[in-house]
Amino acid sequence: RFRETLLGKRVDYSGRSVIVVGPSLSLHQCGLPREIAIELFQTFVIRGLIRQHLASNIGVAKSKIREKKPIVWEILREVMRGHPVLLNRAPTLHRLGIQAFQPVLVEGRAICLHPLVRKGFNADFDGDQMAVHVPLSFEAQAEARLLMFSHINLLSP
Repeated sequence: RFRETLLGKRVDYSGRSVIVVGPSLSLHQCGLPREIAIELFQTFVIRGLIRQHLASNIGVAKSKIREKKPIVWEILREVMRGHPVLLNRAPTLHRLGIQAFQPVLVEGRAICLHPLVRKGFNADFDGDQMAVHVPLSFEAQAEARLLMFSHINLLSP
């Protein structure tokens, strides 16, 4: 099903970047660069700004995001806390080629991964790239948490 809907097509709520080692991360976490995270979760941040009465409409909310106001990063962290992301390294030959992680904001432009989860992706840190996808529905998020989190798949390839 992933091949039909996600892989090999242009999809919304997705990004791509080089991976680097993130030894300070937990096994179930991945470091997302601020630039990628704000693009992936922009609609959720806009909704948060409007709900908290910090923006009167979408245009005002987008300008706050463009100006990189501190409140934007707080709302982004809050939104990311509840949303797992899927990381995929091509070619996806088996189920460990795409796994779920809890995103954490990091500086820079590269996606950070704990060194122990790289083997499932058959990845190394010499310039390999990975795609990141945001599951949108509650069902997709629940499925990612229950079946696809990296620490769940660590011992059972």
